Order: sequence, then structure tokens, then C-alpha cells
Amino acid sequence: MVNLFLFTVIELASGFAKNLPTFIGLRAIYGILMGGEWGLGNSLAMETLPVESRGIFSGILQEGYAVGNLISALLYYAIVPHLGWRALYWISIIPAIITIGLAFFLKETDVWLANRASQRGKSKRMYQTAIEMIKKHWLRCIYAIILMAGMNFMSHGSQDLYPTFLKKQHGFTPKQATIGTVVGNLGAIVGGIFFGYNSEYFGRRRTIAFCCICGACFIPLWILPQRYGPLLAGAFFMQVFVQGAWGVIPVYLSEISPAAFRSTFPGLSYQLGNLISASASQIEAKLGEKNPLPELRDGKRIPDYGRTQGTLIGIIFAIVLILVIIGREERGKVFQ
Repeated sequence: MVNLFLFTVIELASGFAKNLPTFIGLRAIYGILMGGEWGLGNSLAMETLPVESRGIFSGILQEGYAVGNLISALLYYAIVPHLGWRALYWISIIPAIITIGLAFFLKETDVWLANRASQRGKSKRMYQTAIEMIKKHWLRCIYAIILMAGMNFMSHGSQDLYPTFLKKQHGFTPKQATIGTVVGNLGAIVGGIFFGYNSEYFGRRRTIAFCCICGACFIPLWILPQRYGPLLAGAFFMQVFVQGAWGVIPVYLSEISPAAFRSTFPGLSYQLGNLISASASQIEAKLGEKNPLPELRDGKRIPDYGRTQGTLIGIIFAIVLILVIIGREERGKVFQ
């Protein structure tokens, strides 16, 4: 609740920033608070839910990201032309305020209460426990960070540059690009919940591997068509499988986490992977500009964003596939 309150304050202040240095400083603080929320929310959900329900709720939890992305795309289209970009920051505090109200009525999980009781009266400090965890599980920590880097490259590499690809390479309007984002996020919601649910039956790693293989098969439909309709279909199915794999991640990270670090381990590995992959769209943009299409438009070279996106995502699908094949599986692990 404290994290969400501070998040709300910084988000509101971002809309009042007078200059770029102030805005960047506020967004840096916002990043700390945003990063702190995912691990907390994930552990609270996974420790509360029945074991057999974790898969589908993992997909629902993760696709809150896609729902938020979908709403923000619609708000951008509806609000920015009339009220400006600052209004987006003011409006975006509403979900956080609602969540603070909901969190007020939640109880701590039985798992957390039991761990708290078992630690009462012991002299061991948190940092000592953390050092022991790293010594014992260092290979697992490295694996989780590399996997999350691959997963974040997969999502950012398939989402961030795609509206620019539609506008600059194909000449579609901003409205059409926004519709492309909406369609992609609808696919993400479907894929995340569907494959999260099915991971209860087929296993976490097998489900992610299946999504990687199917996603790779849809790369041609995602980037090659020249007409708007097929490109929208490609965006939909690409996000079905990208976020289908992501729908398994919250529960997968929770189940392989060391017991005392079920908030820290998933959240930290997720955010370190996010940091490593932060340049995904910039890499794609630079490569697309350096390797333009042969034809000209209005006397200018057209960046080949499609080929660079397809190449990067194909490589990332292969890397994530290998990682989940060699990884561990602890489906159905009892947290108590």
C-alpha cells in the first residue's frame, strides 16, 4: 500500500513536470516504485491461491499488463489530441488509487504469517539469509535473470516498434497503428489466460516452449503482408503466443523461487531482465534504418523495420526455447 501510494504521488507529479530533467528524475523514482510492485503483487497472489488454480490466475495476473496497455492505447487516441500528454499521467493514478482501497481489505498470506512466526526471536538478519540464498542458489538466480532477459526481449521486441513499423514502413495512419496495438493486446489477453490455464496440465516449461515454436511460425504473417488486414491478424496471433508464454511466468518464477525470497526473487529477476532488454526497440530501429528497403517514398529511404523485428524475435524465440528445455520444473510446489 505504501508502494502504491508513493507510485500515485510520483505519477501525478509527472504530469506537472516543467522541464525534461525534472520529468526524467520523476520517472527514475517511478521506475523504483513500479519495479517494487510486481514481485509483491505476484507473491501475494501465488501464496493465496489454491495450488490447482495458479496457472489460470498467473495468466490473468500477467495480462493485467496487456489490459492496461490496451486501455492506455485507447486513452492516448481519445485524450492526447484534446487535453495533451499530461492528462494521461493524471488519469493513470485512478487504477492505483482503486488498488490501494482493495489492498486495505486484504490479509497477509498464511505462508507469510507462518514464516514471520518462525523467524520471531531469531538473531539472523535478512542480509545473512540473502547471502546464504545466493551461495546455495546462485545458478538458479543467473538462470532466472537470463530467462527474463529473453522473455522481455520477446515482449518489447514484438510490441514497442510495431506501431512505428505500421506507420513508417507501410504508411498507415496513427489511428490504424493504434488499432494494431489494440488488436495485439486482445491477442495477448487471450493467449496469456489460455496458456496460463493449460500450463497446469502440460507443465510450465512445455507450455512456454510450445508458445515459442508457434510464435516463430507466425513471424511471416506478422511482418510480410502489405495489406492492413493480414498484418492485424499477424499482430493478434504473435501476441497470443508471446503473451501466452508470459502468462506462465508469474507462477513459474514463484515455484522456482527460494522460499524466503518469493517476493524478491521473481521481482528482481523480472526487472533485471527488463533492464537488459530495454534497448530492444532501439536496436530494431537502428538496424532497420541502416538496412532500408530498396524502393523510395517521397524521395526518401524507407527503413526495413519488418525484417529486423522478424530476425530479432526469431533469435529470441530460439534462445527462450533452449532455456526452458534446460531449466527446472516445480509445478504444483507447496509453498507452506
